[in-house]
Amino acid sequence: MQDLTETKLSRREIFDGKVLHVVEDTVRLPNGETATREICLHVGAVCILPLLSDGQVLMERQFRYAHGRVFFEIPAGKLNFAGEDPLEAAKRELREETGAVAGKYTYLGGLDTSPALVSEKISMYLAEDLTFGERSLDDDEFLEVERVPLETLFEMVMRGEIRDAKTQVAVLKVRALLEERRHTPLTNSQ
Repeated sequence: MQDLTETKLSRREIFDGKVLHVVEDTVRLPNGETATREICLHVGAVCILPLLSDGQVLMERQFRYAHGRVFFEIPAGKLNFAGEDPLEAAKRELREETGAVAGKYTYLGGLDTSPALVSEKISMYLAEDLTFGERSLDDDEFLEVERVPLETLFEMVMRGEIRDAKTQVAVLKVRALLEERRHTPLTNSQ
């Protein structure tokens, strides 16, 4: 198998913002030649699919400035710092955005959002056994929460009505997980 690794030779800082850090790297290609890679470094994020006992999911409508429109998506947020425990960040974001606290979390895997350009990695979780308290949105955060059946979300994903990648992946994974749970016999190991 061919080694496809590109090796960083040098880095030039382009921009250092609150969320994104943009760099230009010179890399050595597998054939020995050099090339330039411009990338956005990101601390990472989490997303949560909050599933109620009746099969509905807590969804959010939120304006996303980069696209100039309102997105329909699951709760999510960035890590507060590099190395923050993603599960703790997920618990924080779920409570802040929806007021929900989950009694059970299931890790759904990671999502590399745009591997050609951005280093962001999103840790995805299913949250169950929900109880509710008060929301505590950030000062610059405006969103509406609504409940939608998981099966309706699946149909919306399949029709292309939900464009947000993390929401698409989480809905598909949770639907498959629930189907697997329905077909897995319970054991009497107690």
